[in-house]
Amino acid sequence: MKYLPLIWSGLRRKPGRTILIFLQVCVAFALFGVLQGLKTGVEHLISEARADLLLVHGRLSLMDSLPLGLLERIRSVPGVKAVIPVELSGGIYQTPTQKVGIVAIRPDDGWLAAFTFEVAPEHIAALQKIRTGALVREALTKKYGWKIGDRIPLMSSTTQMNGSTDWAFDVVGTYKDSDIGGGSDTILVNFAYFDEARLAGKGTVSHFNVAISDPKLAVTVADEIDRRFANSSNETRTESLRELAQSQMQSIGDLNFLIRAIVGAVLVALLFATATMMMQSTRERTPELAVLKTLGFTNRAVFVFILAEAAAVCIAAAACGLALALLAFPFASRFVPGLSMPIVVVVVGLACAALVALISASVPAVLAARLKIATALASR
Repeated sequence: MKYLPLIWSGLRRKPGRTILIFLQVCVAFALFGVLQGLKTGVEHLISEARADLLLVHGRLSLMDSLPLGLLERIRSVPGVKAVIPVELSGGIYQTPTQKVGIVAIRPDDGWLAAFTFEVAPEHIAALQKIRTGALVREALTKKYGWKIGDRIPLMSSTTQMNGSTDWAFDVVGTYKDSDIGGGSDTILVNFAYFDEARLAGKGTVSHFNVAISDPKLAVTVADEIDRRFANSSNETRTESLRELAQSQMQSIGDLNFLIRAIVGAVLVALLFATATMMMQSTRERTPELAVLKTLGFTNRAVFVFILAEAAAVCIAAAACGLALALLAFPFASRFVPGLSMPIVVVVVGLACAALVALISASVPAVLAARLKIATALASR
């Protein structure tokens, strides 16, 4: 502790250089914290995705239509609790920028088990009672000012039997969706009404939502469903919501490798920058270090003194950067739920900062420790 004023004096000798090192390290570890938080958020979203909810869709893609007649054969698979047909379409409210997703479902008894929706019982009853009824995502009611009882006119890509593309639905309630990938600008409508009114594609669905009795049976049930339609004209591919989330992330790339690569590149660049500045600082202070040795400082003391300077700046800057990342997470979590910085990330970050300091300052510290007093003071 008695050497702290000496370390502080060394840092204040060139305040501009010290501030520059501090800012470099701070930004680097803020990025480190944000990327690790992003990784944690993605892992949280995948773990929260339901493993007991399966999607049965066409073999090639989610866009392949399947006949409604497959429903009973899917329902007869052991372990299946509920099967709900789902047809997807799109519409425009008033202007081309006001797009609304139309999700046609069949609100049979227990249909909510096959979805991630939260709907009040009275709104479910209203949807089952009114054929033209629609449940509106709560975000949409706030966006367009819709309320229960309103009639929503939409221009859809789906043509009706009379040749019109104009549709109208009555708002009978609202709903929430815990699936982050579900989209916020969507409404739920009755499949029976939608299928009867449309011109093309009658009796087909985009996919089936299947709720199973036990998440542990997901693979078994999925394999059995696909086996029943193998080598037919309607081959299926069944995936759980969690598997879909994982595959979507894999389509982006190896997130862990990407994060490690970015963090590694940043730390290596930071290492070189810090080492260069420490080398220059030590060279400029050669006479001062010689005076310290003259006063009785040992080679080991001078070595530790140089390392302590670098460690003080790097660790303090890393703590500041991690704190900035931590402060940003509550705001970012509004868009990507689950963002967080586990304590282990903070510990690893500070350890990395200490390692960067030790490596970058090791060469200047060794040179300072081996400094010859007579040689250093010869030019004075």
